[in-house]
Amino acid sequence: MRPADFKYTETHEWIKVNDKKKEATVGITDYAVEQLSDLVHIELPKVGANCEQGAGFGEIESVKTVADLLSPLTGKILEVNKAIADRLDSLKEDPFEEGWLIKIKFTDPGELTSLMTSKEYGEFLESQKAETEDDEEKKKEEGSEEDVDEDDFM
Repeated sequence: MRPADFKYTETHEWIKVNDKKKEATVGITDYAVEQLSDLVHIELPKVGANCEQGAGFGEIESVKTVADLLSPLTGKILEVNKAIADRLDSLKEDPFEEGWLIKIKFTDPGELTSLMTSKEYGEFLESQKAETEDDEEKKKEEGSEEDVDEDDFM
């Protein structure tokens, strides 16, 4: 179950916001972890680095692909979950708590309005699944043997 009080992005990052401190904890959703499957490596930024909404702050690698991790907010990296590199399984086991990646001191609270609620994110996932099923059905009808691009989720 995805936390209802978190915010979400179309690129499958989650955000737990502490408005009083203008801080946010960021991770990747259970859906992202599921799509990536067998995780092998993660690259995270250094504490003190600047991040910009929509720009990459790191990469996560699986046996399938390498995906960029995109910052949901503009600000400065306050903390990095260094333990995650040695325990990538915690992303599968507990993506919304133990699996956090970075903490950001954000500078523009207005950016929060561009993020989705848990309900909106669920609806977004349903629409993506429907589109993927439609694409697969069209390919079958056309006789195409091409695989769906696995990188499309992030």
